Amino acid sequence: MALRPVQVNIKARDDLAVGRFWAQALGWTASTGGHGATSATPAGFDWRNPATVCIDVIAVPEAKTPTKNRLHIDLATTSAAHQAALVARLESLGATHADVGQGDVPWTVLADPEGNEFCVLEPRETYRDTGPVAAVVVDCADPRAMARFWDEATDWALQTVTDDQAALRSPTGAGPYLEFLRSPDPKTVPDRVHLDLVPSPGDDKAAEVARLRALGATDLDVGQGDVPWTCLSDPEGHEFCVLART
Repeated sequence: MALRPVQVNIKARDDLAVGRFWAQALGWTASTGGHGATSATPAGFDWRNPATVCIDVIAVPEAKTPTKNRLHIDLATTSAAHQAALVARLESLGATHADVGQGDVPWTVLADPEGNEFCVLEPRETYRDTGPVAAVVVDCADPRAMARFWDEATDWALQTVTDDQAALRSPTGAGPYLEFLRSPDPKTVPDRVHLDLVPSPGDDKAAEVARLRALGATDLDVGQGDVPWTCLSDPEGHEFCVLART
């Protein structure tokens, strides 16, 4: 039994504009069904059996608050020149520089057209084979506890764990890392960016949700009503959804 991270879910007032931004930023394809949802996916992406993750942008009426998102994306680069060129290209697509208290750091903090923060990293050997998305990064109080929960919750393998940082990655060795970074900032607003998971082939969604509850996940009501996915929170209150394989 296992679950696989399948997409980073971003709320936006204009899903089409934000979805197109991310597709252009990553060199992926934007697609929309015209019902308030726009996806950005790499070539050949299979959401039922993902080796990597895509981005799914969902329309909501509320604008982002000034509070920093507790989940963000880090983008990989291969050289200083690549980093500078990527930042310039992202700015031309509508990204803006963001100050989240990072100080003097070698990476660049930007925000997408609706203010969702992300980072363009300096070249790092760890991310040489991830593709454009180096990591999906989650702020948390206890990286070790988050590593225990997410290591058991998903089929991704634990790579490193310390008091300040933990990282998991797909056992295929493809796609981004899932990282948990210690942060002193408590959660104060609902998550505007979260992870969606999908059961592995042959696994039952209801059984997987029950397993997550036994691991410490709790049910979450965000006004979703009668939908085929299940909304949950991890032990630190980070929201996530388990999708049905239909």
